[in-house]
Amino acid sequence: MSTLQGIKSRYGIIGNSQGLNDALEKALRVANTDLTVLINGESGVGKEVISKIIHQQSARKHNSFIAINCGAIPEGTINSELFGHDKGAFTGATSDRKGYFETVNGGTIFLDEIGEMPLDTQAFLLRVLESGEFIRVGSSKVLNTDVRIITATNVNLLEKIESGKFRRDLYYRLNTVPINLPPLRERKDDIWMLFRKFSLDIAERYRIDPISLTPDARELLMRYQWPGNIRELKNIAEQLSIMSERRTIDADDLLSVLPQLNERYLPAKSEQYTDSRDQFQEREILYKLLFDMKSDLNELKSLVFGLIKENKLDIPDDKEVLQLPGLKAGNSTNWVSPEHAKEELKSDNAFSTGESSHRPIIIHREENDDYYDPSETVEENLSLENMEKELIRKALKKHQGKRKDAAEELGISERTLYRKIKQYELE
Repeated sequence: MSTLQGIKSRYGIIGNSQGLNDALEKALRVANTDLTVLINGESGVGKEVISKIIHQQSARKHNSFIAINCGAIPEGTINSELFGHDKGAFTGATSDRKGYFETVNGGTIFLDEIGEMPLDTQAFLLRVLESGEFIRVGSSKVLNTDVRIITATNVNLLEKIESGKFRRDLYYRLNTVPINLPPLRERKDDIWMLFRKFSLDIAERYRIDPISLTPDARELLMRYQWPGNIRELKNIAEQLSIMSERRTIDADDLLSVLPQLNERYLPAKSEQYTDSRDQFQEREILYKLLFDMKSDLNELKSLVFGLIKENKLDIPDDKEVLQLPGLKAGNSTNWVSPEHAKEELKSDNAFSTGESSHRPIIIHREENDDYYDPSETVEENLSLENMEKELIRKALKKHQGKRKDAAEELGISERTLYRKIKQYELE
């Protein structure tokens, strides 16, 4: 079996992050088997390269390999593309046609974006995986094939299953060996090496001097989130190599050509998830959190001024709190102001009828002193991410970890809650 460094050198793989090395080692171990492989990773991380490594390190390396993007083939023709059709099977079928599973017999088929495959095609693919049998469109003859299947996805297939858009039985047949490729933002140490490789390649191709980056420009590249991953980094290296007049690029030069490098990625807005309904629901979480904080603060004020009015030193239980003046159950905004509490204490009948010996005064001040001590304002942590994380944790605790009930409480979808739990590591 080839060494890890030899594989990187042969296929031009740059980087030494642990996630990348783990993915390559798993690909090498599974290559000599016929097990199905599911490669998980965002768009642009190099999933097709992993599929080629698996094929070319296997016993099928001398047979055909074909990569098919399931999301790029129209739903009405994908069955014909994969399994073939007989003459007259549909309008335009003027002759018999072999599908990929027939022409690549003995080789490897890489199905990219498997999550976009239609449900009826998924049923046909499941039959191929279980028995190696398939039928051409418009035919009744059963054909056999010996093909290794490698799949890849940039979406969460479990969410697709929950929404009824992907077959659960097919998922477990495809996910025999999962390989996870990390996004570029999790490979910070590899970003500069990749950028340097791409800039040298473009300089050699067009016979120009390669560009270099100052430390501040390099730091800017490291901080960027890279939603397009390696593909986006390569485009940026090529743009700078061709468009920049100077060969040494600083941060200002970098931003003048590519201002998006200075974008900030806040929790309430994610470029990776563009569903408008999800973004609206995330804002709703923040609004709900802020209103709950205001409600808690008003209840605390009501409790304190109610205690002052009743001259009680002991902290009351919940029932007593609800009976305090100025605090009504279910109405946290009806609290007693400091000025009103002071007037109530001065005019209380207990003090005018000599009953004060039976009711201890909890505040003792000289006549010329101010009635209240100056208060110190403690600045709260106003991080939106922390507030959102805390609200989700409270909802999960309240509903004993039941995500469906917690999502309803928060006013968001289960899909959004599931993503947030993974994002904040609340498992």
